[in-house]
Amino acid sequence: MELFAPDFWHWWILAVVMIILEILAPTFFALWLGIAAFITGLAVYFMPEMQWEYQVFVFALLSVASIIAWKFYYKNNPLSSDEPLLNRRGEQYVGRVITLQVPIVDGQGKVKVDDSTWKIEGEDCPAGTKVKIVSLNNVVFKVEIVQ
Repeated sequence: MELFAPDFWHWWILAVVMIILEILAPTFFALWLGIAAFITGLAVYFMPEMQWEYQVFVFALLSVASIIAWKFYYKNNPLSSDEPLLNRRGEQYVGRVITLQVPIVDGQGKVKVDDSTWKIEGEDCPAGTKVKIVSLNNVVFKVEIVQ
């Protein structure tokens, strides 16, 4: 005698809970579990005599398969943006030519870019020298003297 044998609607409730969880905490993980739970519910709906062990197995298999399928799809079709550097403020300045207000001494200095002060590394040079920002390492710009 079985104490608990889930029906199709149990799986559909789990699917709804997973999708609500995905909406509240977007991880792109619960969505695939919700889809797997919904498909498992469909399988149980059409085969109501399916034992709970097989139901859990189908759910687990579909969960893993849907997550792997999404990983492959995302790897081959990455999301693109018209503003890829939107939240990467420092990287937006790479390639920009600026005039030093403070000299670079012992390979280090500071520069004011727009409304922020940034640390810089590069050749020693006096104030008034034009330098080009060539890269960003954490919060420190690497600069080269513009000839």
